Amino acid sequence: MSVIETVSDQARDVFRPDQVWPFLMPKKPEINVSQQVILYVEGVNLSFDGFKALNNLNLYVNDGELRCLIGANGAGKTTMMDVITGKTQPDSGTVYFGSNYNLLDRSEAEIAELGIGRKFQKPTVFEAHSVFDNLELSLKSNKGVIPTLFARLSPTEIGRIEEVLEIISLTDQRYMLAGALSHGQKQWLEIGMLLMAQPRLLLVDEPVAGMTPQETERTAELLTSLAGEHTVIVVEHDMEFVRSIARTVTVLHQGSVLAEGTMDQVQNNRDVIEVYLGEEA
Repeated sequence: MSVIETVSDQARDVFRPDQVWPFLMPKKPEINVSQQVILYVEGVNLSFDGFKALNNLNLYVNDGELRCLIGANGAGKTTMMDVITGKTQPDSGTVYFGSNYNLLDRSEAEIAELGIGRKFQKPTVFEAHSVFDNLELSLKSNKGVIPTLFARLSPTEIGRIEEVLEIISLTDQRYMLAGALSHGQKQWLEIGMLLMAQPRLLLVDEPVAGMTPQETERTAELLTSLAGEHTVIVVEHDMEFVRSIARTVTVLHQGSVLAEGTMDQVQNNRDVIEVYLGEEA
């Protein structure tokens, strides 16, 4: 190794983010969940060209809960997630993260910084990079020029990547290009990318669409394992999958909550049978 390379290596060690940059990092927000509720959606209304996408929507999700949302197309599921993540502003209502953070006053980036991660239906991974690189790129770190210039993974960061690889069952694929993964594995990788930022709340949209039965079963295990340390809201149309993971199911219809309870309670609810589950009941 040349002298220049040695000096460069030493400089990277000195300027490692975990050694000198933590004081530049934003403080981890303290979410007030003293009432056991982490998400409050109250009286939310939103119209598009006269169409009522959300109609006095009220939803409360407990900290550490795994909640499933179901409803026909146009019921308001995606629109609700758009409002929670700051992509869309409602006409009226309130949305709070814990009892102390008003999400409607914050941008999409600020909401992500608070600890809310969203996974869309179609996986969006960096296909030309390895699985490991995808997770590294998702680290919650200072992206400034100087920290990036001297960036080197710390033992803590490497350990976190290894931990997430284990959680998403991709340890053996760590050096495989993401583009070579199966559809299900890409979905798991994207969940892993969200986990790298250590979110408190995960919004997951139709995670098992297009998966094999084996991948669907593994996804159920994955999402179930995340509940507790994280709060997980899953939007899904596959009723068998919902039944396999759900403790509480919320049914949306025409922008409002139609019913809420266990899967058995929901499936036996007369209103739900009539407007959504009629053919299956």
